[in-house]
Amino acid sequence: MREGFRKKAIRPVMLGLVFPLWLLLWGVPALADEGDHDHEREQTTATAADEADHDHEAGEAGHDGNGGEGHAHEEEGHEEGTLRMDARQRQANGVLTGRVERRPLSEEFMAPGEVELNAYRTAQVTPRISAQIIARHAKLGEQVKKGQPLVTLSSVAMAEAQGSLLEADVEWKRVKKLGRKVVSEKRYIAAQVARQQAYARVQAYGMTPAQIKALLQHGDASRATGEFKLLAPQDGTVIRDEFVVGEFIEPGRVLFEISDESTLWVEAQLPPVLATRIREGTAARVRPDGGTAWVSGRVVQRHHRLDETTRTLSVRVEVDNRDDLFHPGQFVEVALETAQTEPLVVVPRAAVILMEGSSTVFKVEGEELHPQPVETGVTLGDWTEIRSGLAVGDEIVVQGVFVLKALLLKSKMGAGHAH
Repeated sequence: MREGFRKKAIRPVMLGLVFPLWLLLWGVPALADEGDHDHEREQTTATAADEADHDHEAGEAGHDGNGGEGHAHEEEGHEEGTLRMDARQRQANGVLTGRVERRPLSEEFMAPGEVELNAYRTAQVTPRISAQIIARHAKLGEQVKKGQPLVTLSSVAMAEAQGSLLEADVEWKRVKKLGRKVVSEKRYIAAQVARQQAYARVQAYGMTPAQIKALLQHGDASRATGEFKLLAPQDGTVIRDEFVVGEFIEPGRVLFEISDESTLWVEAQLPPVLATRIREGTAARVRPDGGTAWVSGRVVQRHHRLDETTRTLSVRVEVDNRDDLFHPGQFVEVALETAQTEPLVVVPRAAVILMEGSSTVFKVEGEELHPQPVETGVTLGDWTEIRSGLAVGDEIVVQGVFVLKALLLKSKMGAGHAH
């Protein structure tokens, strides 16, 4: 009995000792695993909350300033290095577009100039013999026509030449009427030569064929007074008449200078290096010094001798002056173009910007604006050559490229903070 009771009493005690030992060996790791899982769930919940807060802050930033219209495209699903803008957003940001062209290039630069007479449309009126001025028929500033009398001169030498011509003409007419059968060959030839020489002398002294014809028609020796008129050799304006009536003048003295001022010359002074880049026929523009109106012209000549004082080379520009805007001696500004290149693929100079060390143009594809690296060539005036990266007809941004660059850099900096 005692032994059976003892066995029954020992079993509960043993169970009481074994259960805590099992719990110690197996239960603690299980509880630890439960704790780890609970901790991971807490971290996941906290991460989701942080992401929700970040999304909320990004949404608020997207509506910052001006209702978010100017910057909404920064976060609106753009690809790496691409901006998205519709027409309204482009207008709000001052972004204008254009097309890649093929055209010849030339460069325009400014130079000082001075207006001169067009020497090819200017004539001087001078006597060929010593004479006295009898009468004036035109004056300074007057518009004259070709053949119009300008001045009447009187000369002893002309009187003698006129008398000799009248005498030779009468003799020639008589011999010619008699004919070679009546007069000797020697007399016939002598009369003919004498008349020709007398005619040539009068003409050389300053009488025109029409004036000589009028003299011979009358055949009156009393008309051999030595008076004759100098006529205008061309249409134009009298720009010089430095003489007085009654003055005795010598051969070569300029009595009148007449010029057609409908076209004038402008002598532009250039450094020799620039002057050599100018070609005849290239376009030019001229305006009065301090003026605002430009008048079109063209290069007609280039000098080949440097000015000894200024060491510059002159380029001659012919300018239309039918509106009488310019006058000889006037100082002007001249805009000259260099010789044109062969047609090149070009974009406006303002369209090219430097990004990450490369020349870049923003190419337009629908509402997307892509920064497109390009290889550039020469830049002349407002145009830059594109050697690769674009094709003729591609649509590009021609104004507002710095705004786009700033927006693109801002979006990249925002992406860096997100990481």
